[in-house]
Amino acid sequence: MASFTTRVELHNADWSDYELLHKKMAMHGFSRVIASDDGKRYQLPPAEYNFEGASSRADVLAKAKAAAAQVKTSYAVFVTESAGRTWSGLDAA
Repeated sequence: MASFTTRVELHNADWSDYELLHKKMAMHGFSRVIASDDGKRYQLPPAEYNFEGASSRADVLAKAKAAAAQVKTSYAVFVTESAGRTWSGLDAA
């Protein structure tokens, strides 16, 4: 199963737009939480999402674009497929 980090920027957006984006992204299988190897869960930074599944980068991009388009007509999406992740300073979820 592949892991992806996805960043979405909504152009000319306010916080309520991002709150709606969070809901739309969740409907497409994205989470705002990431788990460490020991099972502890952490909150991702704003507008970053985790996706895990048997999908390609193109599939994940399409899902994120579909969610973003339900909120704003102008947006940017960046998808990275992970071979492993590490972090510091994320809040516990």
